[in-house]
Amino acid sequence: MVSKVEQPTDGIEQLISESGDYITDVVKENLKLIRHTKGFSLDKLANRCGVSRAMLSQIEQGKSVPTISVLWKIANGLNVPFSELLKEKNQDGIHILKVENSKVLYSNSKVFASRALFPFLGNRKTEFYELMLKPGGHEVAEPHKTGTTENLVVVSGKLRLRVGEKVVELEPKDSVFFKADVSHEYSNPTDQETLMYLVMDYTDEIG
Repeated sequence: MVSKVEQPTDGIEQLISESGDYITDVVKENLKLIRHTKGFSLDKLANRCGVSRAMLSQIEQGKSVPTISVLWKIANGLNVPFSELLKEKNQDGIHILKVENSKVLYSNSKVFASRALFPFLGNRKTEFYELMLKPGGHEVAEPHKTGTTENLVVVSGKLRLRVGEKVVELEPKDSVFFKADVSHEYSNPTDQETLMYLVMDYTDEIG
């Protein structure tokens, strides 16, 4: 892995800020609703998901913008799909997702970005994402719930994917399908940004 990581541009920083405002407002409401529905105290959820009580409280108060990693941990602790924390109010008919209104989530290091390509309208079994990994970037994903799978295709750049103890190298137009209920890692071994599309499928047990 390359140690020097390119810093986000001003444009990306603006996207982080704009998406962060939306994510903060939506997540705080959904988190409170789901947690109360399941009867979890902040302490119980903290123990289940590995996110501190203080951080959970800040998120519910809208005082902290959660990263991808934190949201995954919370979703796993609540035993709900990732999209449940970002769902919007139900609307009927066609849904156009304009790129300028995209909800973009970033890793702590800002080298990994995830853009949802589906409307957050409640419980879903399948989710569709655009993933971007900066040159030299590395992202570790914790195991998802049992039965969760990922189907990923590389559009541009290269990807080094580790699933458990296995490592595969992917080039443009290569795709991979794997069980995501084990630890997995995405790495970009080049000096070019890697663009990917991901379809995530959850087991019927989630809900």
